[in-house]
Amino acid sequence: MTNKKSKNKKTTDGVMRFPANVVSPVAHFLRDRLRMLRARKKVIEKEDPFKDTARLIDNASPDADAAEQFGHARVSAVRSQITRSIIQTRKALSRVKIGKYGICEDCGRMIDTDRLVIYPEATLCAEDAAKREGK
Repeated sequence: MTNKKSKNKKTTDGVMRFPANVVSPVAHFLRDRLRMLRARKKVIEKEDPFKDTARLIDNASPDADAAEQFGHARVSAVRSQITRSIIQTRKALSRVKIGKYGICEDCGRMIDTDRLVIYPEATLCAEDAAKREGK
């Protein structure tokens, strides 16, 4: 057994798990990240030029309309990315809560710790993430 595995806790089902003292700071980080993402989403939604209903009765010039279209497309793209990050962070937090943080939700193997350091909200190992992305 390697030193890496000896730091993990083996449960009755035979699956290695991270000990609570290792996962606790990660959970704190993920909760902070979730708060930050939600705040960022509120800010970006205020930047949407289409949020103002008064513009519907305004006969703006075509170039102003194009700028609004571009602004709305930008805000929509950023909001979509933030929403995906919120969902992924919430999934990781729920895996912490049920004791399965660091376990791939597809194959059930441990997610590489290097991947978790870079992407703490990961719920899939690199191989299964690549499969889902079609690579």
